[in-house]
Amino acid sequence: MRKFLINVNGNSYEVEVDEITDGSAPTARAQAPLAQAQQVTQPVAQAPAAAPVAAPVAAAEPIVSAEQEVIDSPMPGNIWKVLVTEGEMVKSGQTLVILEAMKMENELVAPRDGKVIKIMTSEGTSVNTGDKLVIIE
Repeated sequence: MRKFLINVNGNSYEVEVDEITDGSAPTARAQAPLAQAQQVTQPVAQAPAAAPVAAPVAAAEPIVSAEQEVIDSPMPGNIWKVLVTEGEMVKSGQTLVILEAMKMENELVAPRDGKVIKIMTSEGTSVNTGDKLVIIE
C-alpha cells in the first residue's frame, strides 16, 4: 500500500493505493478504500447533475426527383427575405430568397422557369453553405 497526496481543483487529498505488480486483483481488506482517504483541505463542491437532454431529431430530407431542382445556399449567412410562396410559378432569373452574408444582401434567383414545390427555410434563419433553401419543379 502506497500513500499519495493528490491535488484536485485546488483541494489536496491524502489517498492510499494498492499497487498490483503480478497482474492479479488486490485481496479484499477489512476497510473500504474510500473510507481510508483523508481530506487535507475543504471538500470539493459537487456540481449538480445535469438533466438528461433529448437528442435533436433530424428533419427528414425531402426526396428530389430528376425534374426538380434544389436551390442551395452558396455561403453561410442569414435568410433576410423569402420572396416566393409554395405553389407559385417563377420565371428564370426571378429572385427567390435574399441571403444576408458578410453585411451584403445576396439575391438567389431561379435557375429556370418552374413551380416552387417546397420552401425549406424561413426569414431570420441562419444557414450554412449547401443548405437546401427552395425546390423548383
